[in-house]
Amino acid sequence: MKKKILIIDDSALMRRVFCDIINADDRFEVVNTASDGAEGFKFICQKNYDAVVLDVYMPKMTGLQLLEEMQKSRVSARILMASTTTGEGARETLDALSLGAIDFIKKPENVANARLESFSKRFLDLLNVVAHAPMPRFGGAVAASKSGGDRPHTFTKRFDVNIHTTADQIAQDRAQASAAAAAKAREAVAGVKLRHVDHKGRNRIVAIASSTGGPRALQDVIPYLPGNLPVPVLLVQHMPQGFTASLADRLNEISKIEVSEAADGDMLRPGHVYIAPGGKHMKVEKRGGSHYIKYSDEPAREGVKPCANYMYESLMNCDYDEVICVVLTGMGADGTAGIKNLDQKKQTYIIAQDQDTCTVYGMPKAITMTGLVSEVVPLKAVAEHITKNVGVR
Repeated sequence: MKKKILIIDDSALMRRVFCDIINADDRFEVVNTASDGAEGFKFICQKNYDAVVLDVYMPKMTGLQLLEEMQKSRVSARILMASTTTGEGARETLDALSLGAIDFIKKPENVANARLESFSKRFLDLLNVVAHAPMPRFGGAVAASKSGGDRPHTFTKRFDVNIHTTADQIAQDRAQASAAAAAKAREAVAGVKLRHVDHKGRNRIVAIASSTGGPRALQDVIPYLPGNLPVPVLLVQHMPQGFTASLADRLNEISKIEVSEAADGDMLRPGHVYIAPGGKHMKVEKRGGSHYIKYSDEPAREGVKPCANYMYESLMNCDYDEVICVVLTGMGADGTAGIKNLDQKKQTYIIAQDQDTCTVYGMPKAITMTGLVSEVVPLKAVAEHITKNVGVR
């Protein structure tokens, strides 16, 4: 049976393009279209859709206002945002993800580009992921900010969700949920070979790979790392150019650890997360007694740029004794080849996200099947296991 799709976009031309792409695929059919958020919200309340393609900027009710109304009304839908980097587009796309959207596709610059096979394939792949994803739960969580206080775990204050529980209660609930999910994760990988690794090196670094579903998943990882983490953290998140700076800014806003989009030449320091910018490959190079960020404009690898394989392989020639590799939700197998190559020269300790908490169990599955993984853990336990394995108790 074909998946039923709703398109909400104020551009009649864009609605036509999306409809043509979707209806040409045997897996989907567009059953309704709406020209603004208010009309789209009525459709969502009246019918069940397998996925909704939602524009950000629209008259009467914007995409963000529609998501906020869904929060208030407790109306659920699987949302794929159609976004742009124009103006506040990147920032508001991340707002949408914090409000329950599952993922986003960057709109092409013009209609001709929208009809290219590369865009159509990416769009349909993401739509398929969203249509098969679990129905999102609307609401916020609490993360500790740099000021030491607690704030709702959303990207912007204007969309904060009121939570009437204390930080201690939330921490306790989170720990209980993590323990239960961890037990389930252990059962799920009962037949998978896990590798025991004794931590021997003192000079460690954390390197994270993340893709589809990652921008939301990272909200459950980065803000829960301590500000005094004694190692640097590298992060490759597959995102288009123009979005990673906003991702870094928002994660920095709600985290105790420092987070930034890495600049070419940045010296790696403990207690800092360096995010690779969209459209560039991030490597690490040693100069003197320190390590620095270096960018490469080589072609896309694994169909992505930045590519986690480049990051992992660049660490082969560094002075770090041990690399804590973390592979989160994502399509494909980016990270696996790089980690396998890295493991031949360095001690690695590999943490993979479990299947139940992944938006797409592609990248974590690929690395888990190698037999190199030491831990398979639920998303909400990832930060805890990173912290533990770099020597923080």
